[in-house]
Amino acid sequence: MSRILVIEDEPIIRTELRRLLVRAGHDVSEAGAVQEAASDYALDSFDLVMSDLRLPGAPGTDVIALCPGVPVLIMTSYATVKSAVDAMKLGAVDYIAKPFDHDELLLQVERVLREGKLTRQNAALKREVEQAYPVSGMVGSSPAMRDVFERIRKVAPSPATVLVLGESGTGKELVARALHAQSPRADGPLVSVNCAAIPEGLLESELFGHEKGAFTGALTAHAGLVEASHGGTLFLDEVGELPAAAQARLLRMLQDGEVRRVGSTRPRKVDVRIVAATHRDLPRRVQEGVFRQDLYFRLRVVEIRTPPLRERGEDLPVLAKYLLEKACRKLGRAPATLSPEALLALTVHPWPGNVRELENALERAVILADSPVITPDLLALELPGGEARPPTTDAPAPVEPEAEEAGGSMEEYFRRFVLEHQEHMGETELAKRLGISRKALWEKRQKLGLPRTRA
Repeated sequence: MSRILVIEDEPIIRTELRRLLVRAGHDVSEAGAVQEAASDYALDSFDLVMSDLRLPGAPGTDVIALCPGVPVLIMTSYATVKSAVDAMKLGAVDYIAKPFDHDELLLQVERVLREGKLTRQNAALKREVEQAYPVSGMVGSSPAMRDVFERIRKVAPSPATVLVLGESGTGKELVARALHAQSPRADGPLVSVNCAAIPEGLLESELFGHEKGAFTGALTAHAGLVEASHGGTLFLDEVGELPAAAQARLLRMLQDGEVRRVGSTRPRKVDVRIVAATHRDLPRRVQEGVFRQDLYFRLRVVEIRTPPLRERGEDLPVLAKYLLEKACRKLGRAPATLSPEALLALTVHPWPGNVRELENALERAVILADSPVITPDLLALELPGGEARPPTTDAPAPVEPEAEEAGGSMEEYFRRFVLEHQEHMGETELAKRLGISRKALWEKRQKLGLPRTRA
């Protein structure tokens, strides 16, 4: 359902147009002049504005500058080539002469709306490309990731509200983007908002909009992010940080499909799919009285949990390769590869910052590298005690060819390297050669059943 504003000073024509467009399935608002329309509505919230050319006060073409990005269709009884050309030069998408044929008008309206949707879709695709992660950036074949992919496949076609749970850096926004891209709303907008990044005093206005004069500084009416998501998806990241007042408004929107701007008594219908995400323990916050229980149940119609990187061991080599290639493209560097020692260091690192930490480590390594081979020292991974292993310019001691060429998994490589070198190396030197901490070496020994033979 598209939102259309009709600006026409003749009540009979305005009423006729409204009935015609409503029967065609559109949500129609109306005004008798440009000034009235600008005062009563947030013009940028409409999908189409239809305006008569000759109106009391400002001409209809003046509305074009007041709603950038919204197509404006000009109507007039005084159809001349010059007036049509002038309207198009000012930015009108089309021009129609009165009296008009109903079927012809509806066809013209549908064409303009369709072209508008394509324009928004192209803009959305452009934003997608500019994002650090494309939707296809979810890489992995571990059981945990296969479960995530299956959930997305099942849920995306439905209008159900989704709650994405997981630690910071696990790719919750990627899940939201995939849900949107695979849904019937893919040609609509995807609006992302970090609820923790907006000051509490501005959050309600940003999300739900405000009317002119609603508070000091509200010089014009403003459509919020919920209205901007009409026909698409609204991704609420860190939803657990919403203050109580915003929680109440969000609950009302989820229940009734309506939004009421700050300072307004008139609700507005919105068609928005909500995807919310948090790293917080929401049930605990409900028990603490910080988060509304009714809102929690409304949000968790479907839950999707993004697994931490430490639970995706088998995904790490292919994910690291993907992110390394991406870092090289981003920085304009020649393709690089990970040395076996570097890959082993990545494998045994606990990754408290998850995929985001891995991406940062690989990007840093590409920046510092003087050769196409990434070594452990370039990764500068943080040690378990919180101390960062600084990058060095000294090359690590060479690894024996037979160990470097060992086939099989990284665990097999670790096993062979330790067994071949533990007789003439201490634990500190072994850990250094592997690019890991002594604690990580000990933990890996325990896991693989390789007891220490030297102090």
